[in-house]
Amino acid sequence: MWIALGALSWPFRKILLYDTNRAWFPAAALIALGIYLYARGRHGFSPFQLSGHAELDPARHQQTLVVAGIRRRVRHPIYLGHVCEMLGWSVGTGLAVLYALTAFALISGAFMVRLEDAELEERFGEQYRRYQKEVPAIFPRL
Repeated sequence: MWIALGALSWPFRKILLYDTNRAWFPAAALIALGIYLYARGRHGFSPFQLSGHAELDPARHQQTLVVAGIRRRVRHPIYLGHVCEMLGWSVGTGLAVLYALTAFALISGAFMVRLEDAELEERFGEQYRRYQKEVPAIFPRL
């Protein structure tokens, strides 16, 4: 997928929407927020859970619904961190291709969140449905 996206976006790699160094101030904040969300989103998860092994081979991996830490505020902090990172790089560089890839990430991420929510609801049942009602998927309540 990465190779295909790279090949498709390569011809558009130099198209700028704007060119200013001032854009890196908000961009740096978004990138830092993305790194923070990635780090906080890993808390309570094993590498096998983060990589999806727990879903692919549930008999070999502990099935635990993690609702502590940052997951008290947002159900999918890794997706939110990814969006912040993508948006940060888009804002900083001003590259049209990065904005297009960010839009693609938002659209595909929305589908992935829905699929993941359905899978988690199937796996954890009522416990996950209660959690889903209490905690927003991507954008935390302030």
